[in-house]
Amino acid sequence: MKYRQLPSNIVAKEFGEVNVSNNGQELEVLFTILMEPQGEEAEGWQTGVALDASASMKDLYGRKLEGKIPPDVAADYESKGWIESKVEEGRKVRIFQKQAYEDAIQKGYFKTTPNIVQPLAQQFTSYLAENLDADGGTTVIYWAAGSGSDIEVLGDFTASECANIDVSGPKTINFGSSTILAPAVKYFVERFVDAKRGMFIFITDGRIYDLDRVKKYTIQLAQEIASGQRHPVKCVLIGVGNAIDQKQLEELDDLETGTDVDIWDYKIAQEMASLVQIFAEVVDENQIVAPTGTIYDSSGNIIKKYTDGVPAKVSISLPLNSEWFELDVYGQKIRQPVIFNK
Repeated sequence: MKYRQLPSNIVAKEFGEVNVSNNGQELEVLFTILMEPQGEEAEGWQTGVALDASASMKDLYGRKLEGKIPPDVAADYESKGWIESKVEEGRKVRIFQKQAYEDAIQKGYFKTTPNIVQPLAQQFTSYLAENLDADGGTTVIYWAAGSGSDIEVLGDFTASECANIDVSGPKTINFGSSTILAPAVKYFVERFVDAKRGMFIFITDGRIYDLDRVKKYTIQLAQEIASGQRHPVKCVLIGVGNAIDQKQLEELDDLETGTDVDIWDYKIAQEMASLVQIFAEVVDENQIVAPTGTIYDSSGNIIKKYTDGVPAKVSISLPLNSEWFELDVYGQKIRQPVIFNK
């Protein structure tokens, strides 16, 4: 049965993830109650944040200049030798020297694009270091640099150090010519092989070149976890920018591994109401979040009644015409719209 994950921005803040499927007779809904790991599930985590450093991400690091130089200023730059004219492939092109760029920026003709990656990196790193990591420090790396497979390690950062992390792109290697994800996944998995649990965040525009290779590695990893050969790992893709390839993110999130182990989740950064949403799929289905609770459909009918405890992971069936469901727990009514397009 094919489920569709509802966008984070329409999911009630109390819920982690809501998935809906239409089987032609009713709506099948799977949802989780949002919470940070509790008890034993909160112990032994090692964490990491990986930042896509492929060329398609440069603008998002604030590395692109936008604007236009007036013709008279351009003529002045040419007279100073700050602009060089060349003929390339039959076309006349102008190449700006460093002095021209610096002067144009200073005078306001050019401005850099905003760096939207840095605040996200700081927030995720700080959150993981303070709330989850067993050592109180989160590892940050650039991936997809150089040839597309290269990695540059920024270091391990505590929550108090995160505000001062400079995240403007790799320092020792160039932005990558392609976006190769597998080496970054392997870096974290192999570095923290002895960790009881691993949580790794990958910030990207979602254009992944080695998707099949990542799928193959994920299936192998899931099988090893299911058989007890290695400890659990959770990887979360965070899509950024205005040109996210969401289809690829969904393919990894929905990947069938032949096991009950679910390694990948994805979120769109601008849709996230809170950072705790990275734990949307990190729930223990045996965890009880409330002693009693009742779920209603949009017509007011009781769909499910819990008298022995509300689990963190819930499965329900709704009538096809139901526009929402409502969870009544602790006297609070949490309403969740159900949007599904065939």
